[in-house]
Amino acid sequence: MSETQAQMSMNENDGNKLVYKTNGLNLWYGENHALKDIQLHVVENEVTAIIGPSGCGKSTYIKTLNRMIELIPGVKTTGEILYRGRNILDKTYPVEELRTKVGMVFQKPNPFPKSIYENVVYGPRIHGIRDKKILDQIVEKSLRGAAIWDEVKDRLQTNAYGLSGGQQQRLCIARCMAIEPDVILMDEPTSALDPISTLKVEELLQELKKNFSIIIVTHNMQQAARISDKTAFFLNGEVIEFTKTSKIFSNPSDKRTEDYITGRFG
Repeated sequence: MSETQAQMSMNENDGNKLVYKTNGLNLWYGENHALKDIQLHVVENEVTAIIGPSGCGKSTYIKTLNRMIELIPGVKTTGEILYRGRNILDKTYPVEELRTKVGMVFQKPNPFPKSIYENVVYGPRIHGIRDKKILDQIVEKSLRGAAIWDEVKDRLQTNAYGLSGGQQQRLCIARCMAIEPDVILMDEPTSALDPISTLKVEELLQELKKNFSIIIVTHNMQQAARISDKTAFFLNGEVIEFTKTSKIFSNPSDKRTEDYITGRFG
């Protein structure tokens, strides 16, 4: 990423507060240098999309933002990731606290083998909430927020595995929302869904960004163009370009970005 583009990513905050500020992040899997000098800044109440071909570092990067990457043996990092001004890569930063603030929705819906109700209250219960009236309120608020309440309100005690794939993914979003995070990370959340379910999740994201900051990895460039405010293009572990989505898809600064978007490779 050029110095000019890095500066652009720092300055394009549109007057909003920075949520994440990644400075000079490098990451290795053993000898494999997977992320190279990443500079990327995310502001609140926006959808930030990360695009690029397979193996370019998209999912690796998003997993550094809640330190899930540490679950992989042999990972080494340098640089810093500031979340609300604190470096989350500092080992004194409690990872449990970070993951309370930064929720994650995965590629494949992963509800627990429990009832719909128990899926949503799982997190609040871990955080010590036992009052059934409060839990009931959290369930309704979270399911409404994930645009699935009307579909499941009469079967909250049935097993979540009985839901369709699209419903399961929205349930996972509700489960994530139940602990009232600040940021929601999404790693290709619609890649396993049919077009109608995908559209519902995309519509949901536009509502969610009013209250959350969303970072989404997607292989679907049309999706990135539809739903995001800013887009980062990753290639071979580097951020090639990061700017407003409208610009990156209409007038990219780097020929590699243009070549990827127009389907010349990837």
